[in-house]
Amino acid sequence: MEVYSFLDLMGALAFPYVGSFPLAGGQIGLGSVTINYTTDRTEHDIASDGSIMVSYKAGNSGSVDLECQQTSALYSFLLGWHNSCVTAADNGDVSNWAAGTIAFRSLTDSRNFVITGCSSTKIPDKVYTAQGQKVRWKIMAANISST
Repeated sequence: MEVYSFLDLMGALAFPYVGSFPLAGGQIGLGSVTINYTTDRTEHDIASDGSIMVSYKAGNSGSVDLECQQTSALYSFLLGWHNSCVTAADNGDVSNWAAGTIAFRSLTDSRNFVITGCSSTKIPDKVYTAQGQKVRWKIMAANISST
């Protein structure tokens, strides 16, 4: 029998200005990780006579959604990274805008991901309610490789 456990997902974030953040062992506020591939590998062009030209496109771009508690250490880390990158860019230095790296290893399905060229899309929307919420950080990635 196979058993799934979110605790079997290990990894780390490494971002300029703020260093690295381990993703293992709990107590960091992580709720979910979603790895999204966005590169369409095939495009079809259809001519007026109905002939189809198939094109292959290379690339492994995508995004990573990190859902975390709004009061967590992970949220604070990501907010510090985002704000540092924006401040540097606003002062004319975009050299580290997409310099982040994320790595994941899942013991459950033996998958490994190395995600490079990471940049934040925006600060997540913030909701204030009677009970604390989770927020979703969308991180764009220039390359997602998996084994």
